Amino acid sequence: MSENPLAAPEAWDQIAENYDDIMSELMRPFAVHVVESAPLTGRSRVIDVATGPGVLALLVAPRVGEVVAVDFSEAMIRRLRRAIMQRGIGNVLTGVGDGQDLRYAANSFDAAFSMFGLMFFSDRGKGFAELFRVVRPGGTVVASSWAPVADSPLMTLLFEAYQAGIPGFPAPHANPNSLENPDVFELELIAAGFENVSVTARAESFSYDSAEQMWEKLTRGSAPLQNMRRKTDATEWAAQEKVMIDYLREHYVPGTELSTTAWIGTGRVPR
Repeated sequence: MSENPLAAPEAWDQIAENYDDIMSELMRPFAVHVVESAPLTGRSRVIDVATGPGVLALLVAPRVGEVVAVDFSEAMIRRLRRAIMQRGIGNVLTGVGDGQDLRYAANSFDAAFSMFGLMFFSDRGKGFAELFRVVRPGGTVVASSWAPVADSPLMTLLFEAYQAGIPGFPAPHANPNSLENPDVFELELIAAGFENVSVTARAESFSYDSAEQMWEKLTRGSAPLQNMRRKTDATEWAAQEKVMIDYLREHYVPGTELSTTAWIGTGRVPR
């Protein structure tokens, strides 16, 4: 079992509702870019692995024949199923499952996606290998990962606030062995067997009406921060949270756009 709590479903089950309401807004522009760039037709069958609340699955559904959306968090999938029913969408199938061991046959899909999910897998090699296995020859895979915090002014400011309010909160450091490193990202796609591999940066900007709104939108659906909150005495957390919000009030001008950057990795299964 991985020591990383984000590699287990429990952390995501606990934030599923807030993650959809809050974090989907942050991820949606990246998903829009990926969907618009992918070579899809109205007959394409695609899979969205680590779908979370289904941001990409719901966006891509009108463009393709069928979407299979998979996540290891039952709470995330329940949330997605509600959205599917509310919108009357008929071509999105959902399943609870591990992206490192997909239950679908080889060559089942024309394209596979994993937006900000595979980056947390305890064995990314297995995750990429499964995407390769289930996509037909000539098909496409697209995955994404956040770039280092230092490359994202929005995340840099947020982490500075964390450090102001939480004693000993670790400074963010780029992990050269993770998908934060585009060279590692590219090598892992190639190792899985994909060709025509590329890893490109994509920046999106966001603005907020107030420091309080920024805090609400960026932290209520944050699995790492909410995990820390659950482990902290309520009174102590309230005091820390006040310091963090005060820091944002002092350092963020309402309405200012701040960017965050992701790596978008693509590849094709050889024919």
